[in-house]
Amino acid sequence: ADLAADAVADAATTIEPEIFAKVVETLDDANRLLILGVGSSAPIVQDVAYRFLTIGLHVEAPLDVHVQHVTANLLSRRDVCLAISHTGSTRETVAALKAAAVAGARTIAVTSFFRSPLTEIAEFALVTGSKETAFRVEAMASRLAHLSVLDALYVALAIRNRDRSNLSQSSYEAVMAEHRY
Repeated sequence: ADLAADAVADAATTIEPEIFAKVVETLDDANRLLILGVGSSAPIVQDVAYRFLTIGLHVEAPLDVHVQHVTANLLSRRDVCLAISHTGSTRETVAALKAAAVAGARTIAVTSFFRSPLTEIAEFALVTGSKETAFRVEAMASRLAHLSVLDALYVALAIRNRDRSNLSQSSYEAVMAEHRY
């Protein structure tokens, strides 16, 4: 529990405020947003894609790595590709982010390490993570740090573009009402 609490607390200390602000601006200006991640990052990708969708961003988050790569290759200069990877070294995620960069899209990485293949490609890197315990196969505490940063992006985007967010939230609430008793 202490490790998890430390991960969330430390998330705010490793993110450069200027980079965070530029990422918010970049995401807000995007025509469309592709979010990438595999393995233990895949559930995070799906969560943040859903959240961003509810505030009016045009989001894609394909599960299949080949679809991620092909979609990244088809992005344009008006698009943004956000890659999430604890290590920043996952071959499929790095390849897809590189394809997005070559296609001219703006690129963002959320990762736990300042130096990685992913941070070398990304225009913007939001680096936050934590010490992991030896018995875990993949990063668990770092996932909490990544979720904290992504939630902060969600809130900042919602505030930055209140009209779009309010309109999308109203639509979201109407749809969700249809699914509840």
